[in-house]
Amino acid sequence: MLKKVDPAIINQMSGKTLMSLLDMKCIEIGDDYVVCTMPVNEKTHQPLGLLHGGASAALIESVGSMGSSLLVDLDNEAPVGLEINANHIGSMTSGIVKAVGKVIHAGKRTHVWQVDLTDEATGKLVCTGRLTVMIVPRKK
Repeated sequence: MLKKVDPAIINQMSGKTLMSLLDMKCIEIGDDYVVCTMPVNEKTHQPLGLLHGGASAALIESVGSMGSSLLVDLDNEAPVGLEINANHIGSMTSGIVKAVGKVIHAGKRTHVWQVDLTDEATGKLVCTGRLTVMIVPRKK
């Protein structure tokens, strides 16, 4: 079960990071899921004006890593991305992309997250991805 944290605290902690640069916002945390949004605009476009696949991958990794952070003792452990894949199903040129990440495995040393990205206005699936997170001891 994910720790209950106010999404505003997570958004504040994300200042001066890629999440902040791309205007990613955590909007909801459930027992086994995290929901974030990201605008589709000039910051997240590729040259043809479509949502950049790398921006989608960054959102997937951010959601899964955020979720894993809520599953571990951050004083003693750190979640780090181990493997990511993304299947780009559709496209967006503007609006808000909504990411819903659900933990599908939460082991002692690895977590696996399934993250679906949809067009917030239409609900259309834009991208689906999977992130494997490794849990490593923190150096003290």
